[in-house]
Amino acid sequence: MTGHMPALPEAPGGGRIDETRDFRPMRIAVLTVSDTRTPEDDASGRLLAERVARDGHVLVHRALVRDDIAAIQARVKAWIADPEVEVIISTGGTGLTGRDVTPEAVRPLFDKAIEGFEVVWHMISFESVGLSTMQSRACAGLAGGTLIFCLPGSNGACKDGWDRLIRIQLDARHKPCNLAELTPRFRER
Repeated sequence: MTGHMPALPEAPGGGRIDETRDFRPMRIAVLTVSDTRTPEDDASGRLLAERVARDGHVLVHRALVRDDIAAIQARVKAWIADPEVEVIISTGGTGLTGRDVTPEAVRPLFDKAIEGFEVVWHMISFESVGLSTMQSRACAGLAGGTLIFCLPGSNGACKDGWDRLIRIQLDARHKPCNLAELTPRFRER
């Protein structure tokens, strides 16, 4: 049959995975933002690092910084400048308390915000935590050609963010479109 394409396996959240395309591992850095966690008890950072590896990507860096705009920006700017880092995922500091400053630190670094991420994040989060999702200021953007995703600090939020949203968009086989296939074009002018 000419012109007939076989059905592609459905991906979580809609879309399809095109198994005829090659999976391309992305190089990812994970940043935990917290005044209270240590590298030994950083459960959400560990969860993200494990899922990055589990799903075939490469964890190139992992760090923990305190809830401080200058400290967050210094780490994120260094990773944006690092050609080995294609994606940064942070966990923590996206709430409403006085010490929650991740969006204030990271948003000014964005060349372009990914507004749709926030909308979809809240849809997914609503399924898990209901109206409590309105306390989250999760955000995403593009800075210097690097994708940046800022997730809340809970394990549940990191699971939802990675499993139901980020990993799918970082899979170049996802159709009809994905962020992974666009990465070579992010630095176009």
